[in-house]
Amino acid sequence: MAENKNFIIDFDSTFTKVEGLEALAEIALHNKPNKKKILEKIETLTEKAMQGDISFRESLEKRLALLPANKDHLKLLIVRLQKQISTSFNRNPTFFTQYKNSIYIVSSGFKDFIIPVVERLGLSAKNVYANTFTYDKEGNITGFDEDNILSTNNGKVKLLQQLDLQGDVYVVGDGYTDYEMKAAGLANKFYAFTENVAREKVMHKADHITPSLDEFLYVHQMNRTLSYPKNRIKVLLLENIHADAKKIFEEEGYQIESLSTALDEAELAEKIKDVSILGIRSKSLLTEKVLKQAKRLIGVGAFCIGTNQIDLEACAKKGVSVFNAPFSNTRSVVELAIGEIIFLLRNLPTKMQAMQDGNWQKSAQNSYEIRGKKLGIIGYGNIGAQLSVLAENMGLDVYYYDIVDKLPLGNVTKCKSLKQLLTTCDIISLHVEGKTENKNLLGEEELNAMKKGSILLNLSRGEVVDLNALKKALESGNLAGAGIDVFPEEPKTNQEKFTSVLQGMPNVILTPHIGGSTIEAQENIANFVANKIIKYVNTGSSTSSVNFPNLQLPQLQDAHRLLHIHYNRPGILAEINSIFGQHNINIDGQYLKTNQQIGYVITDVNKAYDEAVVNKLKSLEGTIKFRVLY
Repeated sequence: MAENKNFIIDFDSTFTKVEGLEALAEIALHNKPNKKKILEKIETLTEKAMQGDISFRESLEKRLALLPANKDHLKLLIVRLQKQISTSFNRNPTFFTQYKNSIYIVSSGFKDFIIPVVERLGLSAKNVYANTFTYDKEGNITGFDEDNILSTNNGKVKLLQQLDLQGDVYVVGDGYTDYEMKAAGLANKFYAFTENVAREKVMHKADHITPSLDEFLYVHQMNRTLSYPKNRIKVLLLENIHADAKKIFEEEGYQIESLSTALDEAELAEKIKDVSILGIRSKSLLTEKVLKQAKRLIGVGAFCIGTNQIDLEACAKKGVSVFNAPFSNTRSVVELAIGEIIFLLRNLPTKMQAMQDGNWQKSAQNSYEIRGKKLGIIGYGNIGAQLSVLAENMGLDVYYYDIVDKLPLGNVTKCKSLKQLLTTCDIISLHVEGKTENKNLLGEEELNAMKKGSILLNLSRGEVVDLNALKKALESGNLAGAGIDVFPEEPKTNQEKFTSVLQGMPNVILTPHIGGSTIEAQENIANFVANKIIKYVNTGSSTSSVNFPNLQLPQLQDAHRLLHIHYNRPGILAEINSIFGQHNINIDGQYLKTNQQIGYVITDVNKAYDEAVVNKLKSLEGTIKFRVLY
């Protein structure tokens, strides 16, 4: 950007996150009994002035009349405000050092506390235009300099007229008085800064809404810490994902759309076109057809354990990293399994239904303790292993079968075959993945092989048990009961009707896929997945990704980070480094990891890169996606 550009920046709620006078009032009124009432009055007066509902002069006079402050309070205020500089301002110190002679702080606040704060980012006191306090002999604030042009109505307009700046003028602020400079024809554009406060009346008047300084710098194609403003990153959350995820993404500055339902393939294909981050649970299917419409997609969060609803290979080929929460709801699923084991061994579903029908059936018949019974776990992963620990502590003898060698915990016995497990145990609990080879893992033959009078739990995937065969086994009396939480076909919403061949059967517990549906589990999942995605977007770290090579990256200091995702083929790293060498770019650090499908290279360089480098890296044969982080 040429040097004949001038930047007028507001202070309160723009350069800093708070209003200076309000923060001063909080300090001055500390431990005063009328603090809350006075603060409310001051805040109301501030807001009225910022919205343009009352004159600034009137607002200033009334606020200072309510403010019993002195110079000692100002010292505390300065310390507080220095810690309250807006996040995106702190993130872009280069802008302030590079354009310090063209940046003007024009504020209706007070130089007394503004200058020490803006100097933290290298700005000069001579470019600060603001009001000044008046004091008595004891240092108490008595008022303001009434001759200061900024204490008058339309003060900012009058000041800008006096400054007579040459060249283009751009105003960044959050208040109506900032807009007035543009309205008076003294500025090319007014940018409504909304990182700290969003005023509808002011936003309506703006030429451009600017959620962060990153957005302003991006629009003007100026040097910035982030290559792409966070406010332009769109997040779509489906299936009623816990509110913590939305909060985490909002705090990061992303645009969020949150829906309580799943979307079918056609709906998702339409919705995903400009989405950068997608969050789903188990019902929305992310297929290759949907991904073809995803022009901006960077990452996907499966806010659950499984990822069989996502075409992981297609995501990898498109350069989209997928994250899930393999451990976050483990305890919740295990507790439900333990509860259902107790219910089914005591024949409680049948007895409870009898009570609802008005029948009193007090009897010990078909009612057993769990102590001493043999529990067989199919799939000794995170959930299966934790179930074994809790079950053993409750007196169950635990056996397990897994196609992968797993270290048994406690006194658990490993079975050599699935048949051995089925014929040995009184209770069978399934905890396997939903991959194709596990479909009907327990069919008619396997169910008939189970011990007579045993019970079956499936809290894993709906396709792994043949429900028609299970119904026959229950009707024949070979099985005494079952607990089923997952089904081959499940309603997409709570409004859709559920049907199953197991409905109405005695001593059968049917639950609506709620194994991990506890408040604690959903909070854990929301926090884990959201933070993993944010770390990937911000740093390139792919740790815990289920379809990308896993790279844990150090924090970047004083460098630029470039991400290159490509098909895994020999020689590509040498070609990438050749491009850097051709442009005399020194590499500070480089990280490469591959899997069978793709390679993932992160390069930190210590100088500014030009578009020629970017274009060459993007056009390199085999490139899937190239991204600049800083």
